[in-house]
Amino acid sequence: MERENSTVVTEFILAGLTQSQDVQLLVFTLVLIFYLIILPGNFLIILTIRSDPSLTAPLYFFLGNLAFLDASYSFIVAPRMLVDFLSEKKVISYRACITQLFFLHFLGGGEMLLLIVMAFDRYIAICRPLHYSTVMNPRACYALLLALWLGGFVHSIIQVALILRLPFCGPNQLDNFFCDVPQVIKLACTDTFVVELLMVFNSGLMTLLCFLGLLASYAVILCRVHGSSSEGKSKALSTCTTHVIIILLMFGPAIFIYTRPFTALSADKVVSFFHTVIFPLMNPVIYTLRNQEVNLP
Repeated sequence: MERENSTVVTEFILAGLTQSQDVQLLVFTLVLIFYLIILPGNFLIILTIRSDPSLTAPLYFFLGNLAFLDASYSFIVAPRMLVDFLSEKKVISYRACITQLFFLHFLGGGEMLLLIVMAFDRYIAICRPLHYSTVMNPRACYALLLALWLGGFVHSIIQVALILRLPFCGPNQLDNFFCDVPQVIKLACTDTFVVELLMVFNSGLMTLLCFLGLLASYAVILCRVHGSSSEGKSKALSTCTTHVIIILLMFGPAIFIYTRPFTALSADKVVSFFHTVIFPLMNPVIYTLRNQEVNLP
């Protein structure tokens, strides 16, 4: 099916995570275990926060949305990867590839912005406690939530718009187990230097600036907490430390993938596997296990 933008490739062949049958079986088992145990845990977090009257603070409102984003994000790559492990030929249509890429960056961008909102929430709660109830009122929380969803959509639609303008006329083998910007762009039948540069600015620079901004904000908060003698010092320190752990686990792989030229490295697939499959399932669980107020039944 030929497209108006000269695209003649109608499907992509995925190289997969590894060619070793033994490693594929091991990874398949691990991912299936993660899915069956931890994914329901994310929905349990959402249910617990929504049903417990004591968890009405903005912090838990955003934590519930974090669990929802991560649960949604985990459906983009992992299920298809599990199916592909059992298939000899791993094929994804052009439209399905673009759809996967869109939701990957839509939800990923939204989660990055959510972590910024959560950092802002902690800053107001710890550094401006007298203004907290005024600043982080329910209306403001919903406005921030809408803003991060819109931000993720704008970030993702830019990626998709740039890729849709590229002609694909073969080869059509993606050196990965899912569709992502670096591998898809390399298959275009044209010079992609300018597009790659725009992608690095859109994804890489945004990721790096968010990461540095978040580290700086939590450094200020932790310094403020460390010098405090309040009774809530231990609780605030635990919450902020957990946020920092999540930020490092999320932004580390993203910076590795998107802030450099799109050249293939041997560690790319392993980093991508952690970033798209393992981390989304673990993220809210890491936070909840360290939060004494969220008692899962």
